[in-house]
Amino acid sequence: MQVPVMDMSGKQVKTIDLPADIFEVEVNVGLMHQAYVRQMAGLRLGTHSVQRRSEVSRTSAKMYRQKGTGRARHGSRDATQFVGGGRPMGPQPRDYSKDMPKKMRQGAIRSTLSACLRDGQLVFVDQLVAKTSKTKDMNVALKAIAGDKSKLVLLAERDDNVQRSVNNLPDAKTLRASYLNVRDLLQYDRVIVPLDALEIIKQIWGQEKQDNA
Repeated sequence: MQVPVMDMSGKQVKTIDLPADIFEVEVNVGLMHQAYVRQMAGLRLGTHSVQRRSEVSRTSAKMYRQKGTGRARHGSRDATQFVGGGRPMGPQPRDYSKDMPKKMRQGAIRSTLSACLRDGQLVFVDQLVAKTSKTKDMNVALKAIAGDKSKLVLLAERDDNVQRSVNNLPDAKTLRASYLNVRDLLQYDRVIVPLDALEIIKQIWGQEKQDNA
C-alpha cells in the first residue's frame, strides 16, 4: 500500500510503500484486547495488603467475663467484627502479570498498526527534528502535520530536544518505536511516524525477517 509522506510544514513530499505483512494484516480485535489486558495487568503493583486475624497484634486477654453481662460471648479482640480486628479475606500482595506467547504479542501489534492505518490514524513524515527544545515551535509543526488531534510521536532513538518539546504539550507524547504497544497506539488520535522510526518497526515486526530468523 502506498501512503503519502509529509515534511514538518505539512506538505506532501513523496509516497512510500508499506509492507503488507505489518500494515495490511487481518485485524484481530480479540488478540488486540488480550494484549491490552495483559499490558494493563502488568502495570498493577499488587502491593495492596491488609492484616488478617492471625496477623493482628492485640492482647489475648478475654474482653469481659463469660457470663452475667447480658452480652454475647467473646474471647478475643482480634475478631473481624471489632474495630482494630483482622479483616476477613482482605487483599494480599500478588502478581497480576499475565503470560502471552511472543507470536501472539507480535500479531497484536500488527493488527493494531493495520487498524490504525485503516482508520487514518497513521501520519508519515520524512523527518522530525528540533534544533532546540522549544515547545512552541514543535506545537506549530505537529499542528501542521496532524491538526488539533491528540498525537503520539514515534522516535527511532533518543532525541532530547524532540522529547522535551513534545512531552510538554498536553495532547502529545513521544515513544521509542522499539517500545510500541497496543495501549499507546489506540490512546491517541494520530500516530506520527518519521521514516527512521518506520525502519525500526520493519526490523522488529517484519514477518519475513522473523521467519528467516
